[in-house]
Amino acid sequence: MATEPILEEAAGACVNAHGGAIGMPQLCAEWIPNQVFWLVVTLVVMFLILSRVALPRIGAILAERKGTITNDLAAADELKQKAVAAEKAFNDALATARTEAGKIIAAARAEIQKDLDAATAKADAEISAKATESEKRLAEIRDGALEAVETVAKDTAKEIVAALGGSADARTVNAAVAARLKG
Repeated sequence: MATEPILEEAAGACVNAHGGAIGMPQLCAEWIPNQVFWLVVTLVVMFLILSRVALPRIGAILAERKGTITNDLAAADELKQKAVAAEKAFNDALATARTEAGKIIAAARAEIQKDLDAATAKADAEISAKATESEKRLAEIRDGALEAVETVAKDTAKEIVAALGGSADARTVNAAVAARLKG
């Protein structure tokens, strides 16, 4: 290659000192000051690039992230307080609604009981009136049945006496039937 003669020239005394073999030229004592110079230049350039460009950007991003996190934590705390307040308001409203519902239920029960008592009293009055009327009818039917039984008994007694060949007047038959019915 074309670079080999240049390397050999640049290596100079390092190459000759090791018997003509180049080996590792960076370990050659003659080149160390040159290598240290370029190392320092490279480190200074990297320091300048990092301190002037990269680190401020990274610092800005970190500051922005810290601000965002702080704002998010503050917003979360505020939302948590709102949620606690909303939960308290909900529980208060629920307790009030339960109390109102209990009052409405009690009022409805009282009204229903009042209507039920009135309906029961009305039904009892109607039943009592019908029972009295039924007792009157039963008494009339009983009286009518007793009269009918008495009439049938008198007619039957006259017919039986007549069928047996006897004669009985109406007064005797009536007295006998009346005595038998009384006991």
